[in-house]
Amino acid sequence: MLLAAAMMQGFSQESAAKKIIPVPEPVPEDSSEIMKVVVGQDRLIIEDGKETLKVKMGNRGLTILESLESGEPKIQFEKYEEESEEDETFSSSYNDDQDDDRADRRSRFRGHWAGIEFGFNNFSTSDYSLNLPESISYMLLHSGKSHNFNINFSQVSLGLARRIGIVTGLGINWNNYRFDGNNNIMKAESGMIEELDPGVPLKKSKFSTLYLHLPLLLEFQIPADHNHINIAAGPIGAVKLSSNTKLVYEDGDKVKSDADLSLNMLRYGATARVGFENLQITGTYYLTPLFKTGKGPGGIDLFPFEIGLAFTID
Repeated sequence: MLLAAAMMQGFSQESAAKKIIPVPEPVPEDSSEIMKVVVGQDRLIIEDGKETLKVKMGNRGLTILESLESGEPKIQFEKYEEESEEDETFSSSYNDDQDDDRADRRSRFRGHWAGIEFGFNNFSTSDYSLNLPESISYMLLHSGKSHNFNINFSQVSLGLARRIGIVTGLGINWNNYRFDGNNNIMKAESGMIEELDPGVPLKKSKFSTLYLHLPLLLEFQIPADHNHINIAAGPIGAVKLSSNTKLVYEDGDKVKSDADLSLNMLRYGATARVGFENLQITGTYYLTPLFKTGKGPGGIDLFPFEIGLAFTID
């Protein structure tokens, strides 16, 4: 009887223990509770899970456990040999975002070409001298009244980076060459440019050209406070649209002639500009002679150049 009582007591205690101690049911992990943060191009990854906090930079990592079950250490240092499939997917997405960001910066680049320009023009000899030979002294200009006016009506900007890019466009270029002497020029039957002597005093005498020009500029924009300094340079080409000469006599009478003057139909040169925001100082030197080779005054080649100011719209 004593043995039976002892066995019954033990059985009842075991049953009670089974009733008192709950058996935990496995809870499926909710992946939505995992947060991942990536910082910088070096891919600093911070992943906050339900029971762990992982920090990974490159192929090194640190895992911090919130539970000490199974005798695992609280902090674990790890080394990753290769990126997991998840990391590779994230890396691909991250690189795509970086490419999109760079494309956005390039698309926001705006060059400085479209606008208006005003300046002075002249021409030099092949050795870059403004002193003309005595034989063609009739080509001397009144430099203060020889001016150019440009309207750049079209612009295309191609960004290479946020503040570096290629700029091109179209513009109209007017050049007025005001003679210093009491003369003008004309085209002889041979095509040579010769002096035109009106025989009476003149109030004003000039010849003018009209060109359509197109540049190809590489522009750099340097941040300065909340604005920027822009520097651009490159080749420029032009095609002649028209030319004419004009005589104004002392009594006010005017004589204008749409002369060909043996000017080169096409010309090319180098142009540069530097400025602050939408105001630039510009300069252009043409490597093509103003007149056709061998047809210039006295057979001498003269090379036109311009210096002025530009007011641009970016």
